[in-house]
Formats: sequence, structure tokens, C-alpha cells
Amino acid sequence: LSPKLTSLLAIGASVCGVSAIIAAKGAIEADDEDASYAIAAILALGAVSLLVFPLVGRALGMSDHAYGLWAGLAVDNTAEAAAAGALYSDAAGKFAVLAKTTRNATIGFVVLGYALYWVRRNQAHAIAHKGAFLWQKFPKFVLGFLVISGLATAGAFTGAQAADLANLSRWAFLLTFAGVGLRTDLRELSKQGLRPLAVGVIGEFAIAALTLVMVVAAARSFLF
Repeated sequence: LSPKLTSLLAIGASVCGVSAIIAAKGAIEADDEDASYAIAAILALGAVSLLVFPLVGRALGMSDHAYGLWAGLAVDNTAEAAAAGALYSDAAGKFAVLAKTTRNATIGFVVLGYALYWVRRNQAHAIAHKGAFLWQKFPKFVLGFLVISGLATAGAFTGAQAADLANLSRWAFLLTFAGVGLRTDLRELSKQGLRPLAVGVIGEFAIAALTLVMVVAAARSFLF
């Protein structure tokens, strides 16, 4: 299994799915095929979560609060986390988005940490200008995320303006997705085999199980 593909799968599963993979691809200088495989695996597993999570939540009799937190902590992509929560209830959907947004806020630090790891692994010489290096590797869209989040929290946007910005972000994300696809060779992608997908399944199952235990324990302790 490619070491950088392993890193991309880990970043996608731990932070915010496809967005984290795209941000990390440039930071760790991963191949297009590795990024495409990681994206495909995360999307496929996210689709499965839409079917499995609500069934598990109802089987365990989880409250809206507990289930929403679990979905937000365990499902990778924001859209799929919100959908998994909404399939349970409207309240669960809101809690899922809240938990998922909190995870998303860590993307810059996680990507930067992986970038530092790969530079230290691949380069024996010291970095001459550490400040410039950190700025180069830091995903700049995180700054935009923080600024827009702050303005939205302060009520700087009307409902219509917020909706327009949301639509704009979807189109921008679509263009990014298309760019990755244009640079992907499916023949090279097929050479990866099923092992990366198997690793992704094991990782997702471990994350879902661990977060489920933590949320259920917290729900019983704090009665939510």
C-alpha cells in the first residue's frame, strides 16, 4: 500500500473526507492516482454509512442528540454526515452538522502536521525559512473558512446571501473535483487493487465503533 495513499485515507477518515484529501494532496505532494483512489474509497464508504448508521442508531435506541453527535464524529464528508443525521431526525441532523463542523475546523492543523512529517521524511537538510515553508504548506482555504464563519456568526450575511455563498462553494468544489478527475489515469488507478479499499473499510469501522462507544458512554453519564 502506497505510504502517501495511506496518509490520504487517514486524513480523509479523521477530518473531513474529500475536502481534507484534496487539501492534503498538494501539501504532501501525493500522486493524482492516490488522491483519486482515496476520494473514491471515502465516497463509497460514506454512501454505505447513510444506510447503516440510522439502522444502528434505531437498534440501540439512541437519542437525537447522541445519534447526531455520533454521525458528525464518524461520517467523513459533511454532506453525508448531515444526511445521515437528517435520516434519523431533524434534530439529529442539526447535531450532526455541529459535530462535523467542529471536526472540519481542525483540517489546517492536521494537513500541516502531515506536510511536516513528509518533508522530514524525504529531506535530510534543514528547512532554511521555516516561516515561509509553513505558509506554503498551510491550506489557505482554512483562513477563508474561519473568516466566513466569523462573519456568518456575527450576522453579516442575510439568508439570501448565505444561500448564494453556499451555492458558490458547491460549484467551486465541483470544479476542484473535476480537476482531480482530469489528471487521473484510470489504468494506473486499477493497479492499486482492493487493498486500499479494505484498509479504508477497516479504518472506518474502527472509527465508527470507537466513537459509538464514546458517545453512548457520554450519553449515559450526562443523560442526553
